[in-house]
Amino acid sequence: MRPRRRILAVGFVLMIISRVCGLVLPTSTKYLVDNVIGKKQLDLLMPLVLAVMAATIIQGITGFAITQLVSKAAQRLIAEMRRKVQAHIGHLPVSYYDSNKSGTLVARIMTDVDGIRNLLGTGLIEFLGGLLTAFLVLGFLLRISWLLTSIALVIVVVFAFALLRAFTTIRPIFRERGKINAEVTGRLTESLGGVRVIKGYHAEEREEEVFGQGVQRLLNNVLKSLTATSFMSLAATVLMGVVGAVIMYVGARQITAGAMTLGDFMTFTALLAFLIAPMFQIVGIGTQLTEALAGLERTREVLHERPEDQDPRRAISLPLINGQVVFDHVNFAYDAGKTILHDVSFRSEPDTVTALVGPSGSGKSTIIGLISAFHTPESGTIFVDGVDLSTVRLDSFRTQLGVVLQETFLFDGTIRENVAFARPAATEQQIMEACRIARVDEFAEGFEKKYDTIVGERGVKLSGGQRQRVSIARAILADPRILILDEATSSLDSESEAMIQEGLKYLMQGRTTFVIAHRLSTIRRADQILVVEAGSIVERGTHQELYGAQGRYWDLYTKQHGLEANLFLAPGEGEEQAAAEAAANGPRAQGAGSNVLSDAVRLLRG
Repeated sequence: MRPRRRILAVGFVLMIISRVCGLVLPTSTKYLVDNVIGKKQLDLLMPLVLAVMAATIIQGITGFAITQLVSKAAQRLIAEMRRKVQAHIGHLPVSYYDSNKSGTLVARIMTDVDGIRNLLGTGLIEFLGGLLTAFLVLGFLLRISWLLTSIALVIVVVFAFALLRAFTTIRPIFRERGKINAEVTGRLTESLGGVRVIKGYHAEEREEEVFGQGVQRLLNNVLKSLTATSFMSLAATVLMGVVGAVIMYVGARQITAGAMTLGDFMTFTALLAFLIAPMFQIVGIGTQLTEALAGLERTREVLHERPEDQDPRRAISLPLINGQVVFDHVNFAYDAGKTILHDVSFRSEPDTVTALVGPSGSGKSTIIGLISAFHTPESGTIFVDGVDLSTVRLDSFRTQLGVVLQETFLFDGTIRENVAFARPAATEQQIMEACRIARVDEFAEGFEKKYDTIVGERGVKLSGGQRQRVSIARAILADPRILILDEATSSLDSESEAMIQEGLKYLMQGRTTFVIAHRLSTIRRADQILVVEAGSIVERGTHQELYGAQGRYWDLYTKQHGLEANLFLAPGEGEEQAAAEAAANGPRAQGAGSNVLSDAVRLLRG
């Protein structure tokens, strides 16, 4: 709000003018009753009427100007804050996203920031205007009757302290509401994103129940806050009644005693409303301000999270790299005391392919995450072209990094926009060349709108293989120095995989490539294969070397190919073959036979 202090100052001045003009009508009542009517001074009637009309017009104009100036400034600030929070969240480390739901983050960007409207908008201005008017009126009231004013002031001050205590109690309720709203929004976002899974398992009613429970929690919170605010409204109404009754009793006695005129009493009662009005405003506006502050506290928590590119250690800007990657005794843990990687060391030279194989949960994706600088080692060092990766500016490194993930993510735009996402400034010719190499042209040309075809949210209008080809075209267009392929052909059938291998071969030329592959037949030409188990590299070498050693890689390879063959055997036939292989190969092969895929095949066969 500080940069908008001039707008606030102008708004405050306009508000003062508006409030002063608003006092003309009630203060003129005394002269109308005592002078114009009581003393028959009709020459004062027209000036009074003109003064009231002029004051009313000025009040209306200033009110309109306040709304135009301050309310629009508030809306601009909301938009600016949303951009700021989104940009800040976008630069937070991956670990922050791992611990926060996307729906929760959406709520913080869109809902929590909205409270600024009540802080900077006309609500706050009106509240401050009400307080200023109360102070101005206080002088008039004391001049008319110090006794009546003192009685009213004591009651109002007592009520003000009670309201302050009430808002201290209600503020945590609003803070909890923001938290519940974010959780409910997060669950709803997940449900909408996973609608195919929900329908596939006929879980619509379960999701209705889960969402209903969240909505009920939100309702309970709202009802609790409504109870508190309604009690405050009740108290404010009682306050008005008590003050009115006391003023009526004491005022009537003073008029009959000749201590004040009828015009004084009517003016006093009209002005008294301006003294009590801020109490009613506190109930309404104060509730909004309390809710706004609760939301902005949550926004402040997000903004206090340190972006990953603001690490003071990251000061080195990398030039164009060759792509040498070295892990030197790297240890890593997501949570303190739970080490995931143990003393991992290897070297990958430029223009080579390093394949990572091993069972699920062995640490392959964690190694890839470290190469991508999503995380920093707990101990040990990762070098890129001899430079410690933890000291490198992330923007200079990630612009030279290309990633093709197993779960391909496409934005709800056109095929062309998704391919060009890696290089927005790329020419049409470069985009078309990338699409040709990745064989995107083979299906895109068949659509009515060709490359301007909308792919839908997450690319749902394309098949899995088509989405993967778009993802590979995107990586080709990026022209990275380090390339990461995480099961890049997992969504392709055998025919499509064979078609796209040429594109992948082109993509890997001259780059340092890391491949995670469960289909081991796809990595036989890798320059080195790292077998990862329980966070450690247990074997390394080429396919021929590791296969010939008949170690853990040999177990994985023969087990997988045996399983693929057994999928097409008659029931019972595969088990006999596996038993024969186990008898021939010894205990190692017997142990290898007890994997999850073999168990899955037996289960499906019934």
